[in-house]
Amino acid sequence: MARPGAVIEVDRNTPPVLFHFGEGIRLEKLPLGARIVYPPDPLDPIAHPERAIKRALAKPMEDDPLKSLLRRGMKLTIAFDDLSLPLPPMAAPDVRQLVMEEVIDMAAEAGIEDLHIIAALGLHRRMTEDELRHIVGERIFSTFHPDRLYQHDGEDPENNVYIGKTAEGEDVTLSRRAAESDLVVYVNLTLVPMDGGHKSMSTGLASFRSIRAHHNAKTLLASRSYMNPPDSALHHSCIRQGQLIEDTVRVFHIETTVNNHAFPAIASFMQKRETDWTAQDQAMFLATKQMTDIAPVAFKRNVFHAMRAPYGLTSVQAGQVDAVHDQTLDAVRKQLTVRVEGQTDIVTLGVPYLGPYNVNSAMNPILVVCMGLGYLFNFYRNKPVLRKGGVLILTHPCRYEFDAVQHPSYIDYYDEVLADTTDPIEIEKKYEMRFAEDPWFRQLYRKSHAYHGIHPHYAWIWAAHAMEHAGDVIFVGADRDVVHRLGFKCATTLEDAFEMAEQTVGRYPSVTHLRMPPIMLADVE
Repeated sequence: MARPGAVIEVDRNTPPVLFHFGEGIRLEKLPLGARIVYPPDPLDPIAHPERAIKRALAKPMEDDPLKSLLRRGMKLTIAFDDLSLPLPPMAAPDVRQLVMEEVIDMAAEAGIEDLHIIAALGLHRRMTEDELRHIVGERIFSTFHPDRLYQHDGEDPENNVYIGKTAEGEDVTLSRRAAESDLVVYVNLTLVPMDGGHKSMSTGLASFRSIRAHHNAKTLLASRSYMNPPDSALHHSCIRQGQLIEDTVRVFHIETTVNNHAFPAIASFMQKRETDWTAQDQAMFLATKQMTDIAPVAFKRNVFHAMRAPYGLTSVQAGQVDAVHDQTLDAVRKQLTVRVEGQTDIVTLGVPYLGPYNVNSAMNPILVVCMGLGYLFNFYRNKPVLRKGGVLILTHPCRYEFDAVQHPSYIDYYDEVLADTTDPIEIEKKYEMRFAEDPWFRQLYRKSHAYHGIHPHYAWIWAAHAMEHAGDVIFVGADRDVVHRLGFKCATTLEDAFEMAEQTVGRYPSVTHLRMPPIMLADVE
């Protein structure tokens, strides 16, 4: 039986704890009395995923069975999430493939010929053919690609339509194909509470015009944890947009959840608590550490990015969006939640090699901030683990390293914008439209594999809440010039970082280490 998450107080017998340093790992000794918060063990997966999917489609929540909605001659569109989740990518078959295969088989039985499948990218980069094939499977890819399996283009003037404004004045746009369909079936994999629900349609099949309504500094500063939708102004905006879409287009939602079994057998020691390591786990840690200490960065990156996670399906639900998503969030929280008593002066986090926006590429400095301060910091409910004015300590090499194909606008954002100011609100006033409307960045987004020109700004402001909340942010083992450009402090060792933090929070601070990944959701009491 899977164990729940745990909060362990460090004493003299506590072994060193694992820290991620980008493409490296190491063990660090924490001060006596510090807390280590561990994620829950993976929940047992559903034994027969295909059966569970069939049941969900036959007995949906607050909607008719999918089979009864399908008819000959209709225009049917299936939309699905891109590769930004799950992380690491799921070992084949991806659960989205299993769901789409069932929907396609039902559509064929109904005699539907006008069927398109759209990867709901929003403003993310276009996937390569291999990345797309990995999600949908060979059968779907070879049958539908490229004419009827393709990727959403948020900058295509002909294939995006204006839906209207919400009661709060938020513009809503949508893929023309989806807007003109008799039925849209949205297939989602929800790994974290931030995703799914109304957000799927209102961002995945949208354009900059509607995404900017909630991806802005004011909204994100008003979002007290993106991982708890009731406290997130971002989600309130997505819900308003999604409700307008649901009034316009007939949508049938299918959401799945998986456990947090994030590492294959060769790296299973990273899944476990250090007290549970076997002799084999210790040997694999030492071998991995030796490799990451001496191997070239490109080699290490290729090794880690080749990992496929053996996630297991834990739930599947279908039907009306709100009913479906409520049950989805319950399943996600059941896997991720760890109860934590009170806040602390210092929080330490190891930032891994991978985030939602650098699959198969380098994690550039802006994405390091996005991952550490934007995502990992925000994995909480009620209130942050770090007290207001406390110190956040992150471990990552934070090199000046950019993927020119995936992240071209990030380079200009780092070199020009962050050299001018790091303030999210000031940046937005001065630079938002320049990056959003740049014709070269727009072309690279549409025709290559680049993130939209505005995306580095979204990655940066994702950290706005953490930057406002923390009294100091210290990076350990990072490039000093890079960290100073980002507006933070730098320490050579973790011990040095603790000494620096005491200047902000005082002597004998309380310390909490969030031992991620695997990910978890701290329910702070």
